[in-house]
Amino acid sequence: MHKRHVLKTALALGLLGASTLGLAQDRIRIGLILPMTGPFASTGKQIEAAAKLYMAQNGDTVAGKKVELIVKDDTGTPDVTKRIAQELVVNEKVAVLAGFGLTPLALATAPIATQSKTPLVVMAAATSSITEASPYIIRTSFTLPQAAVGIADWAPKNGIKKVVTLVSDYGPGIDAEKFFKDRLIFNGGTVVESLRVPLRNPDFAPFLQKVRDAKPDALFTFVPSGAGAALMKQFSERGLDKAGVKLIGTGDVTDDDILNSMGDVAVGVVTSHHYSTAHNSPTNKKFVDAFLKANNNLRPNFMAVGGYDGMHVIYEALKKTKGGTGGGDALLAAMKGQIFESPRGPMFIDAQTRDVVHNIYIRKVEKKDGQLYNVEFETLKDVKDPGKK
Repeated sequence: MHKRHVLKTALALGLLGASTLGLAQDRIRIGLILPMTGPFASTGKQIEAAAKLYMAQNGDTVAGKKVELIVKDDTGTPDVTKRIAQELVVNEKVAVLAGFGLTPLALATAPIATQSKTPLVVMAAATSSITEASPYIIRTSFTLPQAAVGIADWAPKNGIKKVVTLVSDYGPGIDAEKFFKDRLIFNGGTVVESLRVPLRNPDFAPFLQKVRDAKPDALFTFVPSGAGAALMKQFSERGLDKAGVKLIGTGDVTDDDILNSMGDVAVGVVTSHHYSTAHNSPTNKKFVDAFLKANNNLRPNFMAVGGYDGMHVIYEALKKTKGGTGGGDALLAAMKGQIFESPRGPMFIDAQTRDVVHNIYIRKVEKKDGQLYNVEFETLKDVKDPGKK
């Protein structure tokens, strides 16, 4: 037991030493850990493209130091993600860890960030509790409770009182289910059934049959980015739209990246989210045009904006510290409290919770010029994470 304790202490000190060594270098390395293969590869592709676009627009030198992006495939596995993070800190001397497409991967890496005092910028994962797993975590994506309460407020005002929930069975889905249900009940609605589907290789058909049998006013759903097309297809095949069941949810289900492939069944679906490609602002128009041009007409989604804003937070922090990282603490301090105009609209990093605060928009899928878009029609301003006390 004593040997094991000594080894653990040595590892922690080794990590601390490795982080400190990174300060003396002329390069500032950012370790970007993303799902580049497998079912969530679209998340990795979007974030990597956005990070590279930000660097192309703002240069690869900050405060006289060269910024280097090291992209690694997490393979969707917590153990692999943790090992990659450790190697990036110890061997590559990264100043920042970033990315994290799924909640379990961010949580697995949190101890590495804490031990090495390395800021960890979550650009995608959206379970409320993530920022509480390490004092070195900053989030530039969103939280599921932020999105879920918006649609739970909208639904009862628009004739939707009786709802079935259907979510992917992991952290963000459970958050979405809980916060939607609590707020809907508070607003006078009822949740008649709560269904959870496996995260990997889900077959929605048997669950959707249960929804049809329950005859609700609407189905509220959360599925991770990329999984919405399969759900939408089966929703249509089961005839739920024709049976008068409305589909509502958080914006992941009508992900901009795959929205056009869903077809007309998606038209009229109402969701709440923090970003839409169709967001009407000069900052977003500039971002979307540049992203499309740089990525062979690939449409940016909410994952891309999480990556783009994450790079903004890192760059601005490095400017503030004049390229120094101060053992990680100075860089972290410079990230907290940042306020800026994002392609999503105004946002800031709450200095206390280290979580993102931004607008949540109620949107409806509409067809314009032959393409489908999430068109915003209501704005909830400066929404903090309801999951934080």
